[in-house]
Amino acid sequence: MKFVIATIKSWNIKKAEEMIKESKHQIKLITDKNELNYEKLNSFNPEYIFFPHWSWIIPDNIYNNFNCVVFHMTDLPYGRGGSPLQNLIVRGIENTKISALKVDGGLDTGPIYLKKDLNLNGTAEEIFLRSSSLIFNEMIPEIINNEIIPKEQKGEVVEFKRRKPYQSEIKNDFSLSKVYDHIRMLDAEGYPDAFIEYGDIKLEFSRAKLTADGIVADVKIKRLNEDDLDG
Repeated sequence: MKFVIATIKSWNIKKAEEMIKESKHQIKLITDKNELNYEKLNSFNPEYIFFPHWSWIIPDNIYNNFNCVVFHMTDLPYGRGGSPLQNLIVRGIENTKISALKVDGGLDTGPIYLKKDLNLNGTAEEIFLRSSSLIFNEMIPEIINNEIIPKEQKGEVVEFKRRKPYQSEIKNDFSLSKVYDHIRMLDAEGYPDAFIEYGDIKLEFSRAKLTADGIVADVKIKRLNEDDLDG
């Protein structure tokens, strides 16, 4: 069997490279959006295109001609939309599911191949690593080996909105537990760190630990640039 893995995050790229070395299947790894085009894919002719983490719109001539599977970190149809991990944590949710769904052109509306349980303890990066292991070690093999037929989503639809960088700010009214969650949910490659602004100084936080008497975290202190001050 031939299939494609399209992803941009380092932890998924590492897992994909391991899969390529160990698998009996022909696997093509795509990490550049310009490589995801119909002509090149048609030449390779994959049975599936898997998207463990992809930041761009999938063209309709691709999802209409290939079995495109995305992995979304909610129990769909709950949590359709952007920033699923952060939106789950701010709602106080401790356990979720990874939904593998077929791309159909809507926003996380496609039929579901399968779901796997995922715990949301730890930093965002730790959660993404846990998710990556589930996707590559269990979900992709199950889909390709069992030829699963996806089923339409059932349940109440709840939509999430993609979070903006300014929403990474730690507010004065946050409890200690909320400050901790705010730091850890943004602590991963490619995400803006949780921050506090104090005059023309910006403090950015990572590697937080909740202790009996407070929070211990790494902090980066820098001056705001003119764009920050204007915005």
